[in-house]
Amino acid sequence: MSDLHTWAGLLCGWLLYAMFLTGTVSYFKDEISQYMRPELHHPAQTPDPAEAAQRIARQLGQIAPGSTQWSMRLPDERHATVSSFWRLPAGEGKGGRGFDDATFDATTGEKVAARDTVGGEFFYRFHFQFHYMPVRWGRWLAGFCAMFMLVAIVSGVITHKKIFTDFFTFRWGKGQRSWLDAHNALSVFGLPFHLMITYTGLVTLMALYMPWGEQAAYKTPAQRQELTEQTSASVQPVKATGQVAPLAPIDAMVRQGQERWGQYNVSRVIIANPGDAAARVSVMRGEAARVSMSPQYLVFDGVSGQLLQTKDTVGPAAETRGVMYALHMGRFGDLPMRWLYFIVSLAGTAMVGTGLVMWTVKRRQKLGNPARPHFGFVLVEKLNIASIAGLSIAMVGFLWGNRLLPLGMAERTAWEVHVFFALWALTLLHAMLRPARRAWVEQFWVAAALLALLPLVSAVVTERPLWSSLLQADWVFAGFELMLWALAGLHVWLAVRTGRHQPKQQRGTAAAAAAKSLALTQAAPSGMPAGATIAEECAR
Repeated sequence: MSDLHTWAGLLCGWLLYAMFLTGTVSYFKDEISQYMRPELHHPAQTPDPAEAAQRIARQLGQIAPGSTQWSMRLPDERHATVSSFWRLPAGEGKGGRGFDDATFDATTGEKVAARDTVGGEFFYRFHFQFHYMPVRWGRWLAGFCAMFMLVAIVSGVITHKKIFTDFFTFRWGKGQRSWLDAHNALSVFGLPFHLMITYTGLVTLMALYMPWGEQAAYKTPAQRQELTEQTSASVQPVKATGQVAPLAPIDAMVRQGQERWGQYNVSRVIIANPGDAAARVSVMRGEAARVSMSPQYLVFDGVSGQLLQTKDTVGPAAETRGVMYALHMGRFGDLPMRWLYFIVSLAGTAMVGTGLVMWTVKRRQKLGNPARPHFGFVLVEKLNIASIAGLSIAMVGFLWGNRLLPLGMAERTAWEVHVFFALWALTLLHAMLRPARRAWVEQFWVAAALLALLPLVSAVVTERPLWSSLLQADWVFAGFELMLWALAGLHVWLAVRTGRHQPKQQRGTAAAAAAKSLALTQAAPSGMPAGATIAEECAR
């Protein structure tokens, strides 16, 4: 079990660390997206979702009159704008993807003028599909790593018989023992969470990883449509008639959803066949205040405004999946709950990181010649540096790209991502070229500098300096930049500690040399000058 724990954790550890860290910051992906669009100001009072839906529907009627579907995410306490997309004929739209999108001011209904950015959505998507890979292969790789993580957790509990006792034991400055104590403490601190987040991560994509039960049970198109209705809010539209008919007031439909679920808990409105006699309007419930992601929605006749269908419940299996999905995403909670998720998930990231470092610390003592380690040891050591310290540089570099890339640049969102991966690749190259200890220290210092300087750069290139955010009580911007400084302090501490650390073998060599010198001095014949060695006396 010890070997299983060690190798299951190591072989996928570098990807798991990236998955954990990017997944951790994704609990605040909406706030990250707001920070990356400094032109958008959050109003003091959240706009009414029903009025916003009516305004945007009117705008979409002018922008996309021939579209077969409009979709809009309504404002809530975390979103002051309305994000919309609409379908286009195949081959049209941005990149020929068949749809277009825009962000609207929820109060005026006008398109907002803000920089193009992928925002916090990049970290969220990266943590389970790794961006550049084809989506299906990326998700398969993420599932493979998650299964290894599950094996590592179970085997770790079995291996550490005194794990709960060890949780209260920490021996500072003891080399391998200190790394093991830190790894144990971080593991036990969030053990139920780590087990839950790993298993539910697999459940969210269960239809991809294990589709055979679904394929055996749901064979006909009608059965598959029933499954879709149980597991997602994808409402099947009726076929368009070609007969022109105006849309009924959308705000009245949204208000019915507000009466059922709360004023700011209507998340999305989807309008199928707008302007047609067969138009359908679906009003979706939000995810707040319920520990389930199972779909709940109302379907209206788009012309008469009559309520046609109410979806409030799903079957027990679909509800179980919905609960696990919600536990993994953590969107049901308020701000304190998101911070709790963030802190425990950050401890899980540190758990993976300390496990990777402990592998090299433990094996360094067994090297025949520490000055010339074997290739496997060097490879793990260099990958550790780039995966841990290098990822910090890449992530904050992504934010620097958002601030410094020209606003009118073509493919700007893609170049933000290119900056992330280019910096990450450079950290690996740096780790390969530099001695391990110096590479750790230098990359921690670079990460600290980038984190500390970003608020200052942002104050120069945007109209949202930190002091202004503090005066206006804009806690999204102010809190984000204060957090950047806190993380900069953490990286400074790591750099200083790493720079001052003296490997155990060096300490042992120095102690042995001192003991040998003392023994030779004490063995000197009587009359020999104090402090003289036998070699000196022979020379004399």
